[in-house]
Amino acid sequence: MNTSSAASRSREVRYVFDHVPDAGTAFEAAPGVYWLRMPLPFALDHINLWLLDDGDGWVIVDTGIASDVTRNAWRRLFGGIMAGKPVTRIISTHFHPDHFGLAGWLTEKTGAPLLMTRTEWLTGSLLFGDVGGTVSREQVSLFRRHGLGRDRLDALEQRGNSYRRLLSVPPAHFVRIADGEQLRIGGRDWTVKVARGHAPEHACLYCADIGVLISGDQVLPRISPNVSLSAIEPAANPLARFLESLDRLAELPADTLVLPSHGLPFHGLRERIDVLRAHHEERLWRLVSFCAAPHTAAETLDVLFPRVLDTHQVMFAMGESLSHLVFLYAAGRLQRQTGDDGIVRFRAPA
Repeated sequence: MNTSSAASRSREVRYVFDHVPDAGTAFEAAPGVYWLRMPLPFALDHINLWLLDDGDGWVIVDTGIASDVTRNAWRRLFGGIMAGKPVTRIISTHFHPDHFGLAGWLTEKTGAPLLMTRTEWLTGSLLFGDVGGTVSREQVSLFRRHGLGRDRLDALEQRGNSYRRLLSVPPAHFVRIADGEQLRIGGRDWTVKVARGHAPEHACLYCADIGVLISGDQVLPRISPNVSLSAIEPAANPLARFLESLDRLAELPADTLVLPSHGLPFHGLRERIDVLRAHHEERLWRLVSFCAAPHTAAETLDVLFPRVLDTHQVMFAMGESLSHLVFLYAAGRLQRQTGDDGIVRFRAPA
């Protein structure tokens, strides 16, 4: 028997559906939980959204980006499956634009309140309000200190506040949700499970009655969510927070149906968490080996991402590299030194 192949199969997720809903349509993925899918203008070309039957109304979970395509898809839903029942609440799992982008438009259109964790609402509102691009410049400055070349820095500077372009004006107020809180929706309790690392206070939603986890971006079936160091909080250790959050989610029942924001609904939450942990540990060991000699975060990009990266991907790749290097530094597995040139380099202890 090939034990390595058997082990690999044991860690595979098991998909529930072999098709996806068209934009502006929905179908029931679990009792009272309807799956929507909206297009995105990126390499990751879609986001899954969720519509929860709330008895006499609907609860929307995540919104899509602020684009005419997404607005028109919502209009089709309002005239289709959602017709005749009001929206009672809108929940954004976190501040990223594909999850928060149309929160303002939807709250204005429906009159429903927005529910988010406090840190996510504050972060999204801060970034949208950064008209002068201060945060973007700080991110470029962070990357400059970590060795990114002039051409790539210039390209990032020219992007400015790309976040703002993907949002409608966010709501001026919100209803705070917090870890462990129970939301009563359609006669069932949904527990807020805050996860960190991909975003500062990402809200997953778990319903024990039907064994469903709306995982947002925290657990995806095929790709690892981006875990980046941000210039907003440069002393943070986001990878440590991400791995800690995976440990908490792994405590859920083994037969939990996971509804992710990208990819297909699946069973195999614990198996997928094992794979994500192994993925990051492999990257950490690769970096320790590479840093036998001093290297900048920019020099590690070819080690972690051995492909051509466009400007959008460079931003995420640098953030991801830094999150791993900072994790290793905090664990004592790498040393950190700032040279006379002002550039930070990492090196494994002798």
